[in-house]
Amino acid sequence: MNKTELIDAMAADAGITKAAAKKALESFLGNVEGALKKGNRVSLVGFGSWSVSKRNAREGRNPSTGKTIQIPAKMVVKFKAGSDLSDSVN
Repeated sequence: MNKTELIDAMAADAGITKAAAKKALESFLGNVEGALKKGNRVSLVGFGSWSVSKRNAREGRNPSTGKTIQIPAKMVVKFKAGSDLSDSVN
């Protein structure tokens, strides 16, 4: 499912216009992104949680040349599925 399909599904389920569904989805995504940028965790009970963690700098290898390269440290977003979501998929 892509973003457009999700907006269509949200509009149909909630009985709202596609424009309103798009605005709601973009608000949700923007708020999640904002919280993660601040280093906060976002948790939706039963669905899952997003968090940010630091990945340390490390050495890697260029697969085509085999040459050693330095991979810089960076912040990464992690998602952990909640129990209800995991149970519904299985």
